[in-house]
Amino acid sequence: MNVLAVAPHSAPVTHVADLIGWVIGLLLVIGLLYWLMRQGWQWRKTQQSGLPDLPVAPKRSTEPILELEGRYHGSTSAGDWLDRVVAHHLGERSLVELTLSAEGLNVVRPASASFFVPVAALRAARTDRGIAGKVVPEGGLLVVTWEHGGKLLDTGFRADHPAEHENWVTAIEVLIKAHATVTVEHKEGA
Repeated sequence: MNVLAVAPHSAPVTHVADLIGWVIGLLLVIGLLYWLMRQGWQWRKTQQSGLPDLPVAPKRSTEPILELEGRYHGSTSAGDWLDRVVAHHLGERSLVELTLSAEGLNVVRPASASFFVPVAALRAARTDRGIAGKVVPEGGLLVVTWEHGGKLLDTGFRADHPAEHENWVTAIEVLIKAHATVTVEHKEGA
């Protein structure tokens, strides 16, 4: 004998009040998580408030050595790819136009604060796989190490054509060495 045929019954009725309660509860949890993330971002910004204002590009510039269009993926404390720096909008991702010249690195971000890294502040360049919140294939990220306000920063860029990254690493390293040589010669001549 078939048990289902003997005791027919309808499907359970969904109670609208229960459904509304679950939706409201879920929205409250999502809102709380968003608020906590925002508080963490504000706390980090307060912790990094001692970082001085970012330098701006000089009015007059020499000929560009290299130019690049791509994306700015953020800045972190040098050597710690997860310690994001958010002061002065350095933690905001955006499109970017980079220009390397004898004066330094000009970082133009149309959707956020642009800044300039003087050649004296440049420390190194390399290709890497990731920076706070962004992981790409090996060599897919150009990371420039520079000093600002006594703090070493790693800043990550991804070119529209990542094959350009190696040229940038080489050019920045050559520029750093040339500047160090000129600085030493200048001090010896003084």
